[in-house]
Amino acid sequence: MSVNENIFELVKHIPIGKVTTYGAIAKAIGLQSSARYVGWALNSTKLSGEIPAHRVVNRLGELTGKMHFPTPTYMRELLESEGIEFINDNVNMKKHLWIPPLIN
Repeated sequence: MSVNENIFELVKHIPIGKVTTYGAIAKAIGLQSSARYVGWALNSTKLSGEIPAHRVVNRLGELTGKMHFPTPTYMRELLESEGIEFINDNVNMKKHLWIPPLIN
């Protein structure tokens, strides 16, 4: 499986009501310090409906990928529809962070 396929497969497993980070995905697939690559790979999908890229945020819970969605508020709307709570503009990471398992 390619690196991008590993990223996409992992993102498909993020539970509804949870988020993970670009860095956590990179670490899980063995790409330490490659959070930017994860973001680039997710953007390359043109946000197909089968990959819930809206559940991937930066380490602070900021919606840094929101510019790749149809409107500036769409990513947050999707997350809120899944029960994700925000503190100001950031996801409540203490409540909603999901750490993916390591892929060998």
